[in-house]
Amino acid sequence: MGVLISAIDGTIVIISLPAIFRGIGLDPLAPGNIGYLLWMILGYTLVSAVLVVALGRLGDMFGRVRMYNLGFAIFACASLALSVDPLKGGGGALWLIGFRMVQAVGGSMLTANSAAILTDAFPSRQRGMALGVNQITALAGMFLGLLLGGLLATIDWRAVFWVSVPIGVAGTIWSYRSLRETGSRSPGRIDWVGNITFATGAAALLAAVTYGIQPYGGRSTGWTNPWVLGGMGAGVLLLAAFCIAETRIAEPMFRLGLFRSRAFAAGNVAALLMSIARGGMQFMLIIWLQGIWLPLHGYDFARTPLWAGIFMLPLTIGFLIGGPTSGYLSDRFGARLFATTGLVVVAVAFVGLLLLPVNFPYPAFAALLLFSGLGQGMFSAPNTSAIMGSVPPGQRGVASGMRSTLQNSGTALSIGLFFSLMIAGLGGTLPHALNSGLQGQGVPPGTATQVAGLPPVSTLFATFLGDNPISNLLGPSGVLHTLPAGSVRTLTGTRFFPALVSGPFHHGLVTVFSVAAVMALVGALASALRGRHHKAGSDHPTDSLKGQQACEKAPSS
Repeated sequence: MGVLISAIDGTIVIISLPAIFRGIGLDPLAPGNIGYLLWMILGYTLVSAVLVVALGRLGDMFGRVRMYNLGFAIFACASLALSVDPLKGGGGALWLIGFRMVQAVGGSMLTANSAAILTDAFPSRQRGMALGVNQITALAGMFLGLLLGGLLATIDWRAVFWVSVPIGVAGTIWSYRSLRETGSRSPGRIDWVGNITFATGAAALLAAVTYGIQPYGGRSTGWTNPWVLGGMGAGVLLLAAFCIAETRIAEPMFRLGLFRSRAFAAGNVAALLMSIARGGMQFMLIIWLQGIWLPLHGYDFARTPLWAGIFMLPLTIGFLIGGPTSGYLSDRFGARLFATTGLVVVAVAFVGLLLLPVNFPYPAFAALLLFSGLGQGMFSAPNTSAIMGSVPPGQRGVASGMRSTLQNSGTALSIGLFFSLMIAGLGGTLPHALNSGLQGQGVPPGTATQVAGLPPVSTLFATFLGDNPISNLLGPSGVLHTLPAGSVRTLTGTRFFPALVSGPFHHGLVTVFSVAAVMALVGALASALRGRHHKAGSDHPTDSLKGQQACEKAPSS
């Protein structure tokens, strides 16, 4: 329940953003407002990426169940605050962004300690299945959040946040009444140097990535913005200082010594690459469905967010089938085979997606989504079990936090990476296609040239929010009021924009999915090199001893 509601709330606002912004009376695409949009999407993920290791370490020190229970309580309170936002406009947006970050603190307490609690509770012969259910619940929650966001937004935008309140309250009561500490604690001092350098470095780097995809200085992206470059530089320097400090502190927050274990290191590298590829896939599929495929098939732009979530259900079904099954089998036959094969399956699914035409037959699209979901499920459950089983019992909380941090960071990085790749792909061909298409419908050349010269990110976000991109682009000029009724109907219909941008979009899509396929294959290679064949989550005394020795050596390395 904990990881499910945390994962759902990580994505539920993505589909429901149009209703949320209408509810607070804010146009996110107006000049200066894109920052609100990006922080609504990424704020939760950024906080999770920054805090989850520290919260996992605190669980090792003070009790994983105690931290988990507190996380449920914080999550429930933040959800209630989100649902009663009393403000409008920019103030309302800042209220939501702020309490989404508070909610992320509670969610991080849940995700940082859940895998460690399960690893403590289950013997090695059952651990793969237990962690498989837990991991796949989290992955399924990411995509169920898209569906729930679309459904609840049609009722009331506040319902998007109401749904978390009863689950949060029930989870808080249930966890306080039933969960007991079964693992060993590792008393120690809080690593203030590590916590501060990691939190500020990761926050600076990920925030710079967030602003890097916004237009700057007449360019389609902001990667030349001095603040973005400065933030990335400062983030890298602080993270480098963090790594140096962690090798010299007696009780470090980030147990770098754990990476001496090949199973731990290879599993986390594979998980990071899979997280980046999966995050890019999620956003590209939403844009593909909402901006092109659904309108081409007669769906009004305002209804596309809900139907995009419905048409992506085969991906979730694949998770639910592949995860528990591979988790159970990996308990008997080992993690490496299933995790590596799963990543190869994901890479094949990416290749299949980039070979599809933009206006694809849905059965083929659904089959590829199901195939990808099966592959991701095959990888995630055994890989998590192998990572958690490769560390000493006293380090499971921090190991779980490190694993979650890499995955959350991958999701945040994927948005900057794949949005930039898509914008670069659109930037070369979209302006000409848009200019000629608009002039063909009677739009004055000056207006058509001006609109075609706008940054592609505005067009992407308009489709992402379920707005009619042409209405959004031409609305400020007032030219729609001067054109013949037939031209207006054509321009603002469901087929004009998708047919116009399908070529440029497919060019960008091929680039994005090609990069994602390569990442999946590199992740498969890392997974295959994780070491000798062993059962996932084994508690072999030699493995634990080696892991403990690695941790003891870390401060002096």
